[in-house]
Amino acid sequence: VFYCVSECDFGKDRSSGLSGCNHHASCTSLYKKPFVESFEETPLLVAVLTYMGYGILTIFGYLRDFLRDWKFEKCHLAREREEQKDFVPLYQDFENFYTRNLYMRIRDNWNRPIRSVPGAKMDLVERVTPDYNWTFEHTGKVLKDVINMGSYNYLGFAENTGTCADAASECAVKYGVGVCSSRQETGNLDKHEELEKLVARFLGVESSMVFGMGFATNSMNIPALMGKGCLILSDELNHASLVLGARLSGATIRVFKHNNMQSLEKLLRDAIVHGQPRIHRPWKKILILVEGIYSMEGSIVRLPEIIALKKKYKAYLYLDEAHSIGALGPRGSGVVDYFGLDPCDVDIMMGTFTKSFGAAGGYIGGKKDLVDYLRLHSHSAVYATSMSPPITQQIITSMKCIMGEDGTTLGQERLCQLSENTTYFRRRLHEMGFIIYGNNDSPVVPLMLYMPAKIGAFGREMLKRNIGTVVVGFPATPIIESRARFCVSAAHTREMLDTVSITCTLVKQ
Repeated sequence: VFYCVSECDFGKDRSSGLSGCNHHASCTSLYKKPFVESFEETPLLVAVLTYMGYGILTIFGYLRDFLRDWKFEKCHLAREREEQKDFVPLYQDFENFYTRNLYMRIRDNWNRPIRSVPGAKMDLVERVTPDYNWTFEHTGKVLKDVINMGSYNYLGFAENTGTCADAASECAVKYGVGVCSSRQETGNLDKHEELEKLVARFLGVESSMVFGMGFATNSMNIPALMGKGCLILSDELNHASLVLGARLSGATIRVFKHNNMQSLEKLLRDAIVHGQPRIHRPWKKILILVEGIYSMEGSIVRLPEIIALKKKYKAYLYLDEAHSIGALGPRGSGVVDYFGLDPCDVDIMMGTFTKSFGAAGGYIGGKKDLVDYLRLHSHSAVYATSMSPPITQQIITSMKCIMGEDGTTLGQERLCQLSENTTYFRRRLHEMGFIIYGNNDSPVVPLMLYMPAKIGAFGREMLKRNIGTVVVGFPATPIIESRARFCVSAAHTREMLDTVSITCTLVKQ
């Protein structure tokens, strides 16, 4: 099922496959170029076989639990001691069922230790398991030059040589590695203030604030902005940090279907008409939570339509650009730049430095009043330790490179290379007959595997052929939509992408 927003479909419900061509017909004027995404529904036979696969795994899981209870098989997971069996259980036995019997069978595909920079190629530490993935032992060998298709190194700044690495090293010598204090005490460096001014200029907003952890940027700042009597409208595929922040805020949460404008508008309309439950008073605030690029789907938010709805219903908009900042737009400024929109139309702009900038931490950008408020009320600002100086310098140097303020065209060249690599790799996989999800311009490329047995097999076979990739299954994805997720980088060469695509064909066969 392919759809192009700029031509026909403005409210597609991907769960039903229904088109909403009659809804928001005027939205054609909101897009300055074709907006093409593809989501192919799971074939019926594949869905049935996938459910059968999970059913067989579950049956054998209960059988193995029975054998463990009767001491025929050893259970390596933490459990209550016999003398504590009458206590309130600390470990929920049934909740760990999936971990014991399904995840452990393919655990070797995750948590692989690397011993190099996570660039276009990386070195992996070889490990073996003597007890079916319960524990691992290092063999002492290293797998050299594994093509890295799993790291979020979109612009290739995760490197240990070059301008960024040299500047970070010099900064570590001058400032040290840690600050040992929060920003409000003695942890506010001139580098932090330099970075915040640079971020604000890069985003095109009045002010910005940086934080030492990307996850906490969401989970600790949303509660500072929302509370009881407020309403949060959250995309169903939002990241766990957004979900946690929304829950911690105490606000009422309602979820709309992924990128579905009819679903969002219905929730907005109902919120305005009915108000708060029981008392029917107007909501204090209504906040729409969305991401720029969704990291499991490879889809891009329909930002022009969301901004139109936000203005129509007088709501606020919180945009998480963790994966889109640096990876989208002619200037690399994210999804706002990609659509050619005014940054002022987004009330809270959030992003992380962990991906395109090869660093760590996150930021909040917006009006000066907003940032000043967060400096005093955000737990992440008041209580957390400041960002590490070398990390700060890494972000400053890479961001100036993207903006062209380093006196070179390296940043622009990397932006163009990422766009070319994304288009080429997606086209190659599609020509080879693979089902891939997401937007044509998204560097996150999910390749559908569906069946649970394929998750482990695909990851292992790719590694045997010196390709490191991420495989994902339930509960991170719907139960019948297991997938391999490739992250394209500007550091990848055409030969690397050809090798990966050809290897995918061999492994799938």
